[in-house]
Amino acid sequence: LTQKLVEQDNVFAIFNSIGTEHALAVRDYLNQQKVPQLFVGTGAATIASQHKQYPWTIGLLPSNLGEGAIYGHQIVATKPNAKIAVLYENDEYGQELLAGLKRGLGAHVKQIVTTQSYALLDPTVDSQVQQLKASGADTFVIFALPKQAIQAFVIAAKLGWKPTEYVTSVSIDPAVMQIVHLNAGAQVGVGATSTAFLRDPTNPTLAGSPGVKLYRQIMQKYLPNEDWKAVAHIYGMMAAYTMVDTLKHAGKNPTRASLLNAATHLNEINPFLLPGLPISTSPSNYLPLGKTFLVRYLHGYWNVLGKPLKTS
Repeated sequence: LTQKLVEQDNVFAIFNSIGTEHALAVRDYLNQQKVPQLFVGTGAATIASQHKQYPWTIGLLPSNLGEGAIYGHQIVATKPNAKIAVLYENDEYGQELLAGLKRGLGAHVKQIVTTQSYALLDPTVDSQVQQLKASGADTFVIFALPKQAIQAFVIAAKLGWKPTEYVTSVSIDPAVMQIVHLNAGAQVGVGATSTAFLRDPTNPTLAGSPGVKLYRQIMQKYLPNEDWKAVAHIYGMMAAYTMVDTLKHAGKNPTRASLLNAATHLNEINPFLLPGLPISTSPSNYLPLGKTFLVRYLHGYWNVLGKPLKTS
């Protein structure tokens, strides 16, 4: 399909395709064709680290390795004797998060008492969570997509397991916890820790911010029948804002080369990102979002904690 877009539809660039494995599958081809593959919806460290080999491909999300390391540092700081169990997706995405966690734990890495992986098409992760609970772990790290993260929270609760919980940033859309609560009770997931970079339109403490107000205006004008509480919409606006800014800097008659040049020389304040998180790139920095925030789930939404933390 990507080949069709390039060779039959003559697209100028590929923008914000979602997913690590998908991006890696077409990266060789797009770089051979010198078609910009911009702001891919992934934090794969391999995309940033191999930018010299694949200069036409740029990610958008904070580094998976960096995100995993933040959780490792947080566990060491708050629960240095933790017994850690990890559920992770068995692909580049999950493996990078796990590697980052180990890096962040440092000398405490042996406190990972067990890990369980799942394949994307596995119907459930029930058996994996049962085995993780059986390890005696008191800390549960969930490196999973929303469907599997929901299953992990729910089955842990139904098993009577009440560990300290961490969950990856891709699975903190408000709908995730709503489904968890409907299936397992209102207290499940309360106190869980994650990371976030987007302004959450459902968080009452952010409702008056210019970025959320702009988001609500755009939703009302263009998508009045869609659920404004779905974080996917504000993510889309954040990505689109970055792409528009890049196009503006690519010149009046942009070429693919001038677009790539603009994409690798960004320094912008994006209204849909949390304060203190600029979009910044250079020919040697292919990770536009180099920082994120710790967040904790309390009072029905994810609360921002402390100052921005480096992910790359």
